[in-house]
Amino acid sequence: MLLFFALGLLVHFVFFASIFDIYFTSPLVHGMTPQFTPLPPPARRLVLFVADGLRADALYELDENGNSRAPFIRNIIMHEGSWGISHTRVPTESRPGHVALIAGFYEDVSAVAKGWKENPVEFDSLFNESKYTWSWGSPDILPMFAKGASGDHVYTYSYDSKRQDFGAHDATKLDTWVFDNVKDFFHHARNNQSLLSKINEEKIVFFLHLLGIDTNGHAHRPSSRDYKDNIKKVDDGVKEIVSMFNHFYGNDGKTTFIFTSDHGMTDWGSHGAGHPSETLTPLVTWGAGIKYPQRVSAQQFDDAFLKEWRLENWKRLDVNQADIAPLMTSLIGVPFPLNSVGILPVDYLNNTDLFKAESIFTNAVQILEQFKVKMTQKKEATLPFLFTPFKSLSDSKEFDILRKARSYIKHRKFDEAVSLCKELIHLALKGLSYYHTYDRFFLGINIAIGFVGWISYASLLIIKSHSNLIRSVSKEVKKPSHLLPCSFIAIGILVAFFLLIQACPWTYYVYCLLPVPIWYAVLREFQVIQDLVASLLTYPLSHFVGYLLVFTLGTEVLVLSFFYRYMLTIGLTAFAAWPFLTQLWTRAKVTSLSWTFFSLLLAVFPLMPVVGRKPDISLVMGAGLLVLLLSLYVVTSLTKRKDSFTKEELLVHLLQVLSTVLSMYVVYSTQSSLLRKQGLPLRNQIISWATLASSLIVPLLSSPALFQRLFSILLSLMSTYLLLSTGYEALFPLVLSCLMFVWINIEQETLQQSGVSCKQKLTSIQFSYNTDITQFRQLCLDDIRRAFFLVFFLVTAFFGTGNIASINSFDLASVYCFLTVFSPFMMGSLMMWKILIPFVLVMCAFEAHFFFLVKDYGSWLDIGTRQLLVCTAWLCICISASPNRLWIPSDPGLDLNLLHAIHACISHYVIVMSMTIFLVFLNGLAQLLTTRKLRLCGKPKSHLM
Repeated sequence: MLLFFALGLLVHFVFFASIFDIYFTSPLVHGMTPQFTPLPPPARRLVLFVADGLRADALYELDENGNSRAPFIRNIIMHEGSWGISHTRVPTESRPGHVALIAGFYEDVSAVAKGWKENPVEFDSLFNESKYTWSWGSPDILPMFAKGASGDHVYTYSYDSKRQDFGAHDATKLDTWVFDNVKDFFHHARNNQSLLSKINEEKIVFFLHLLGIDTNGHAHRPSSRDYKDNIKKVDDGVKEIVSMFNHFYGNDGKTTFIFTSDHGMTDWGSHGAGHPSETLTPLVTWGAGIKYPQRVSAQQFDDAFLKEWRLENWKRLDVNQADIAPLMTSLIGVPFPLNSVGILPVDYLNNTDLFKAESIFTNAVQILEQFKVKMTQKKEATLPFLFTPFKSLSDSKEFDILRKARSYIKHRKFDEAVSLCKELIHLALKGLSYYHTYDRFFLGINIAIGFVGWISYASLLIIKSHSNLIRSVSKEVKKPSHLLPCSFIAIGILVAFFLLIQACPWTYYVYCLLPVPIWYAVLREFQVIQDLVASLLTYPLSHFVGYLLVFTLGTEVLVLSFFYRYMLTIGLTAFAAWPFLTQLWTRAKVTSLSWTFFSLLLAVFPLMPVVGRKPDISLVMGAGLLVLLLSLYVVTSLTKRKDSFTKEELLVHLLQVLSTVLSMYVVYSTQSSLLRKQGLPLRNQIISWATLASSLIVPLLSSPALFQRLFSILLSLMSTYLLLSTGYEALFPLVLSCLMFVWINIEQETLQQSGVSCKQKLTSIQFSYNTDITQFRQLCLDDIRRAFFLVFFLVTAFFGTGNIASINSFDLASVYCFLTVFSPFMMGSLMMWKILIPFVLVMCAFEAHFFFLVKDYGSWLDIGTRQLLVCTAWLCICISASPNRLWIPSDPGLDLNLLHAIHACISHYVIVMSMTIFLVFLNGLAQLLTTRKLRLCGKPKSHLM
């Protein structure tokens, strides 16, 4: 069985890794020739303002008095430049947004493993193509473009990362720092001849990254006065910088200004997903080469923003975020970034029709170059008779479109040329997507075959080892046949040879060869399959169909709960009715009523808003108070019983109660301090980290008695959970733990009912750790139900208070008791531990079952049965996670809603695969927390049973 678990972990690690080869691969290709417009550009220099986290509506709308929060920018829209909405893509994070803006392509998704900060691959950008670029802003954004630039012509000026403090007195200082340093830079340049000559060159870029708005949005929400006032500060700063540029360069009319944002923000202060508040960002352009405002009488858009913003008479020009990169390159005359997939928005250009046509033609050739390189790479790595080219853009069609476009330009038919070039761009982009996903179906099929094979093998192994289905069939000793292993060896050799001649990556060998030994193991159990079929044929058809329907329904509820949280409510409601459908109601009414009550109470949480959207510290305080009252009741009850508490154990419980009180104090104190903009108090930070560090150690000092140990684990983890809570979710672990305790009681009743074991009092049962016993019992239907309950409770623990598949479900306010300075990995780790705490509580309750649920021939069941039930639960997750259940479309195209859905599907797949893997490790953690005992001093004291 241990070998099976080791094999299972290996298989699931491979399945988990496959998602990165199938969907998380770099879309970039190299070897293209730089392309630039062969006409003089309208601007010598470009100034790019990126207001991090600025929503389009927050900039464009008028306040309650009918005034603009950004009067300078609004004046630009009405009198000097062009404007519109820049549509971003998921994930709406800072790095992907800046890569789209400056490099013109949508972030290489493999960067997710590096926190969107380091460059996992080299890519070209506007900064790299410029003669010089000077940039000011966040140390998390600027270095990635300097690091990837060739030569030494991209200069960065960043403040210390400690300034990115969500609890700071005034986050607008981040933006003030940028504006002040830009002014100092130009002041210094007047006295530095070398620098002065550089900033008077052509093809130069100035980049101002403004992080204050994003920081205030996270800390105070976009509806706050802090967020809105920061917009006014940025507007004032932009006005000063524009005035300084015009004065410094003598109003030469050769400067272009671009003002935009990398992403928006939800009403609850998060971003990362595809909500319109996150994907709609402002774009305002003015200066050299930019079209002046166009007055119109009517505009056709699917939204009502123009009327809301009172901009219905000024022409709105929407773009995709990656389109801004080719716009900027054409304005200053540098080559288009080699990996850009942006389409030049010619409507923004104030230039001749010839310039527009030549620019879009260059844009088309640049994207076509990527298509040709990608096609060549795939063609060289595929057998000629298996290669299927992209039929919509053949070599002849490509040549014909380019010839026609050049002819149109020559004959001054510029509109026709622009239209034809856009058609070519769209075809080339479709072709790029086609070749990028060329192997996706092939790899997906192999993973699916391996998945189905593994599920089949796991099922057969459980049936063979822990059921009596095959015992009634007489077995004859047969000489093993060599045909089966030889056949599979031949298949493996053929698959390996097929991959070898196509020069496939080594990971392809893993994904394609793994199903071979798995299916060999399945077919080796052919006798078990025969016995299983024979046994099922003797089973009453009505019973078989009934169990099959229940199993299918349960699996569907599990799968749908990944997409719709209310399915958890439906499942828990069904759980609440379970005792009344059995004899449990007549045998244990109090336990049955408690099960129903806590099931229904837990069912309320999935119907609540996602955590973070409606913070309420009073609910956190209320949860802490309930924990204290429960602790008082438990300690009082236990102290009345003789030999149930040692002084040391009583001291441990009192310390845990004190820890809960301290957690409540820290939450309240931190909240008050942040509201006063006084930052995170040091003592609160020390208490928080100390509480977290002790949460997994203190329970080991408590009594190993089942109830006392579980209650000690709850107290320790609740202290940490309170520190990580912002609202109603603080009540979730408490209700979940109560249901878990009732689950232990009700399973005890079911076993007594089935006659498997004698009923014991919970107070007399102790956790133990014994792996010497080798007695096993057979698998029964109730074990499948228990495994299903475990999986359902695990899914509830994950999704009960939010949907972690969506990045914007995370609320940074959850970690403010620990740190407020921006640290993505530390903050992410803390929020992940918050997610795992309910998970650990469920696993600890499940661990309790192994010490009283089953007795076989008068002995405690050993670790084999633990593995049996965990294995069965594992199998339930496997079936729920199989690729045909969480399948992902192969070609997202440019549909933002579909892209969002695809990201959610990938997140769901990663989550369910992680659950499968972590199930084993968390089972070990639960075993450690429940069975180990530490003593502060002296010898262990035995407890009377």
